[in-house]
Formats: sequence, structure tokens, C-alpha cells
Amino acid sequence: MTRKLAGNRRGNVVLESAMLIPMIVLLIVGMAQIGKITYTYYTLRKTVYSIASYLSNQQGVNFCDPNDPAVAAAVAFGLTGTTDNSQPVFVGGLRPDMIQVTAQRYDPVAQTLGPCSCDVTGCDAAAGGGSPNYIVVSIPNGYQIQPRIPLVPSMDPILLKPVVKVPYGGT
Repeated sequence: MTRKLAGNRRGNVVLESAMLIPMIVLLIVGMAQIGKITYTYYTLRKTVYSIASYLSNQQGVNFCDPNDPAVAAAVAFGLTGTTDNSQPVFVGGLRPDMIQVTAQRYDPVAQTLGPCSCDVTGCDAAAGGGSPNYIVVSIPNGYQIQPRIPLVPSMDPILLKPVVKVPYGGT
């Protein structure tokens, strides 16, 4: 009688393993996808931080002109590591037109922080408007990443929207 019970237990282990192994594989693949998304977000955040840090030390930047050479060089530096775009982009699919660079100034009267205006009192130091207090770099429309987990119906893409604000030290 004890031999018969031992034989049934071996069959249970095989059956339980057959039921649990697919679940464990899905969990491992899901964890790998979460790691991929986390790594991509970290890389995007490092990219926008590099752009903001590069711009925060530049002199005479016209933040009202998106085609300003200093802004274009900073975006190229953040995306490729070079100011002339001679290397490939760090994050595939990330383009310069996806990056937004804005300048902010503190208003002591209203005690608020807001975007610089592009008039004479704006943040164009070259035109005599003074310098901003902060540089904000973001990906406002987001960077899409599509998680892929086998046997799971396709999921909606995840939008990653990193934003970095650094103090401006240039003039």
C-alpha cells in the first residue's frame, strides 16, 4: 500500500511542475522586460541631463531660437556624445526634434518660476535680456517603448517622459 502512494506522489510532482514552469518563464521574461524599460528610462534621463548640463555652462545662448548653434550642439552631444553628430545615437529612435529645451527665470515679485519670454526682457543674453535661472530639458511627447512578453496579448506602448531642470551658470 505504501508503494502505491509513493508512485502517485511522483506523478503529482510532474503534473505540478508542468503547470508551474510556464508561469515561472513568464515571470522571468516579464522581469527582463521591466529591466529593459528601466534601463531605457535611465538612458533617456542621462541624455536629457547631459543636454541640460552642457547648456548650463555655455555663454551667450539664445534660448528663444531653437536653431541656436549652442542648443543644436548640446542636443547632438546628448544624443551621440559628440557635438557634430559624427557618432550613432545612444538610444535608437530618439531624434533631435523630440527634445525640448526651455529656459526659466524666477520672478521675485510674484515668487514664481516660469518660462522666459522672448521679448527684450527675455532670456536672450546676447540681446541684453539677461540670463535664465534654470534650463529645463524634456521629451514632452515621450519616447515609446513596446514591452514584449510571449503568450501575452500585445500591450500598449509605454511612454517615457524624462524631465531635467538644472541651474544656469552661463551668461
